[in-house]
Amino acid sequence: MTKKAIFEQMGGRASLVKVNKIFYDKVYQDPWLKLYFQAIPQEHIENQQVDFMEKVLGGENRYAGKAPPAAHKHIFVTEELFELRQKYLKEAFVEAKAKPELVEKWLMLDASFLRIIVKSKSEECQRRFNSDTILDFPKP
Repeated sequence: MTKKAIFEQMGGRASLVKVNKIFYDKVYQDPWLKLYFQAIPQEHIENQQVDFMEKVLGGENRYAGKAPPAAHKHIFVTEELFELRQKYLKEAFVEAKAKPELVEKWLMLDASFLRIIVKSKSEECQRRFNSDTILDFPKP
């Protein structure tokens, strides 16, 4: 079976759209996580994440954004923040009635980003551009 066929069996793009909509509704309502997304329209980040996940899960490659390390290097993501994000992702899977195969693969990919994205101190962050600010918000 091809990667694309496996991707379609997991629910395809429609499943990713559904999960990401539910997930980002939660993120944009959370008092802490929403601070990191103030400058990004929700629809934009949803579309970008759908494209990224489709690419890495075996669907079409529509993703034109940065790789996770480059996209997150200016963001101080603690392990606690990453776990909060993962909690909402797991809730979104349940609410979207995502297929177990999709959940399993997605969470494996997600876990692989933990060591790339999570930082132990804000000094590990780097600006992507001179105009960037380091995103580091205390827990409300």
